Amino acid sequence: MSLTSAQPTLITEPKAAPLRLGFLGTGWIGRHRLGALASLPHVEVSALSDPDASCLAAARDLAADAEIAADLDAMLALDLDGLVIATPSALHATQAIRALNAGIAVFCQKPLGRSASEVSDVISAARCNDRLLGIDMSYRFTEAVQAVRRLLDQGTLGHVHSIDLTFHNAYGPDKPWFYDPLESGGGCVMDLGIHLADLALWLLDFPEVVSVSSALKSNGRPLLDRGAACEDYATAMVELASGATLRLTCSWRLHAGQDAIISAAFYGTEGGAQIRNMDGSFYDFAAEYMRGTSCERLTSPPDDWGGRAIVDWSNRLAVDRGFDAGAERLLDVARLLDRIYAGA
Repeated sequence: MSLTSAQPTLITEPKAAPLRLGFLGTGWIGRHRLGALASLPHVEVSALSDPDASCLAAARDLAADAEIAADLDAMLALDLDGLVIATPSALHATQAIRALNAGIAVFCQKPLGRSASEVSDVISAARCNDRLLGIDMSYRFTEAVQAVRRLLDQGTLGHVHSIDLTFHNAYGPDKPWFYDPLESGGGCVMDLGIHLADLALWLLDFPEVVSVSSALKSNGRPLLDRGAACEDYATAMVELASGATLRLTCSWRLHAGQDAIISAAFYGTEGGAQIRNMDGSFYDFAAEYMRGTSCERLTSPPDDWGGRAIVDWSNRLAVDRGFDAGAERLLDVARLLDRIYAGA
């Protein structure tokens, strides 16, 4: 799947030698993505790097033959085909640019940068060096999202005029740097809202954003100084050039009565469709098609979707490691987040 297409990439003529990939950051998310690649015949996990010895040891259980690199400099000296970045957000843009400038393709955890300016710099590096750039927008690859994409592509919903997006995480992140605005770039909007914004723009083929108004809160009060704290509750109203209105709400540590509330609903003149999590799960999703008072279930769990984005990136890399122009659209998402923060 390219960054704009809904179709997965297939390997028709794999490289004679496996792709040599390095993993910069081997915490939970890095190890999960490593596990998704470890058994693929066209991939060799060649190098691992993390300042946490316990994380490295756990990653070695999945890639026993991988070389341990002390840092990014050591990684860049290993003749890698691709680098997977799963480090704190403040490091993403700089690390991605250095890898791309060294001729290495990149797959990065979100956010690619803490601002549209940082994201633009990464995309420019990928374009100038003609290297594949991917970002882990993993929800695109769920069966539920794919089912709604098909309805939208077929015009089944008619003119889509309203979109409601929600992501409430009743726990919030477990790493201190998430709560430092300099390190993270923002709170729940940067952490959760980015997935909602990406899904809406991607599913609607990246419409122009006309206006944005928003409200950010921290500990129940308006967040007036973004440099002092991260928002833990946010709402935004977005007007699109198509005339559609997008309403986005996200939070950390909300008294939600369950682990998570995640949904994306699209309402059109001929019908509606929604993606929603099941029983408070972070991982189990259903897609539904609504018409009047009827509701048809399109997909149901189980669906092992978490590693599909990185597998797709590795498949594309095996076919062509050159720049994918679809990466330009990552800037649309970053600009919308910037406007949500500015609108508050």
